Amino acid sequence: MDTAFVTGGTGFVGANLVRLLIEKGLKVKALARKGSNRKNLEGLSVEIVEGDLLDGSALRAGCSGCRYAFHVAADYRIWVPDPQVMNAANIQGTVNVIKTAAAADVERIVYCSSVAAIKPPHVRLPADERSTYGKVDEVPGVYKQSKYLAEQAAMDLAHQGLPVVAVNPAAPIGPYDIKPTPTGKIILDFLNGRMPSYIDTGLSVVHVRDVALGHWLAAQKGRIGERYILGGENLTLKQILDILSGITGLPAPRFKTPYTVAYAFAAANMAWSRLTSREPRAPLDAVRMAKHFMWYDSGKAVRELGYAPAPARQALADAVAWFKANGYVKSAVAA
Repeated sequence: MDTAFVTGGTGFVGANLVRLLIEKGLKVKALARKGSNRKNLEGLSVEIVEGDLLDGSALRAGCSGCRYAFHVAADYRIWVPDPQVMNAANIQGTVNVIKTAAAADVERIVYCSSVAAIKPPHVRLPADERSTYGKVDEVPGVYKQSKYLAEQAAMDLAHQGLPVVAVNPAAPIGPYDIKPTPTGKIILDFLNGRMPSYIDTGLSVVHVRDVALGHWLAAQKGRIGERYILGGENLTLKQILDILSGITGLPAPRFKTPYTVAYAFAAANMAWSRLTSREPRAPLDAVRMAKHFMWYDSGKAVRELGYAPAPARQALADAVAWFKANGYVKSAVAA
C-alpha cells in the first residue's frame, strides 16, 4: 500500500484531500500542530504526525516511507498582525517540506500554491499560468507576496532536480471549511444577513473536492517544475450572490458599493485594528484585491491532467449545506 504525507490535513483543502487519498486506497500521514483543531479528521484512518512546518524531526517522520508528499498547509489570512509569522510558515515552511521529502526519496511532491502567485489580468479576461509578476513589489498584500515567494522557492528546487509539481487553486468552495476561509466568509456573510451590498469584482469558483482531485492528478500526471491552475467557473460577485439566493431563497443584495467608498471604509477599519490589535472587518488588502477580476483559465490542467471541475452552483450548494449542518448559520436564517 502506497503512503502519502499531507501537510495541512486538518484544514479545508487538506481535509478533502485526505478523504480522497483514503478513497484511492492510500495510507495517509497528516501533519498537525500541537493543540490544533483536528475535527476535520475525526473518524478517519489517518496517522497524525504532531509538529509544524518548522519542525524538522516531525517533517522527517511524516515523509519517511512515503511515495507522495502533498504540501497543502499555509497561513491563509488576508490580514495578519505580524507578517514575519506568515512568511516563516508559507515560505520557509515550503522549503522545509520539499527538501525533507526529497531527502526521504519521495517520488512526487505536490505543492499547493495559489492563484495569488499568478498575476491577474488588467481586463476582464481569465489569466493562465503564463501570467507572472515581474517582482514581489508588484504583488498586493502580505499573503499574496508570501505565496508568490513560496512558489518561486518551490520552482527553484524543482529546477534543481527535486520532483516538485505546483497546483494553483482559485477560490475553493465546499465542505470542511472549518475556520472558515476568506472565500467561505463571503458565503457565511450572505447566509447570516451581513452583506447589505457588494463590490464589482470576480472570482473563479471551484468545488474543493475538484481541487483535492487536482492534487492527485498532478501527482500522477503533472510535469515536474510546472504549475497548474485549478479553477472553475469565472463569475462576478453579483452572480455568485444571485446563485446563493436561488439556492437558499434569501434575497441577494442589490446595492453596489463604489470601490472608493469600500477603500475608505477599509482604510478606517485598518486604523482601528492597529489601535486595538483586533482583526479588521474589511481588510484593506482584500479591498485592493477586489479591484481585480480574479478570473483564471484552467485549460492546462484540463489538457494535461484530465481535470474536469463541477459547476459552481454545486460547489455553492454543498458549502451552504455544510455550513448549515455544522452550526455556522443563525437558526432563524437556516430555517
